[in-house]
Amino acid sequence: MTALAQHLAREGSLPGRGAVERLPDGAEHRTGVWLANQRQRRDRLDAAQLETLANLGIHRADT
Repeated sequence: MTALAQHLAREGSLPGRGAVERLPDGAEHRTGVWLANQRQRRDRLDAAQLETLANLGIHRADT
């Protein structure tokens, strides 16, 4: 979620599927693919995970 928060802070919008985010430790994170997976698997996320996504502006109705 750090990569998503970093992308949102810099770009102000959700990443596209091909977005790759470089984290402060130098690691790369395929943020766009990760977000697509979260959306597809939303029914399997627990309440804390859903709340964290909601805090980042990604709600159940987002597609």
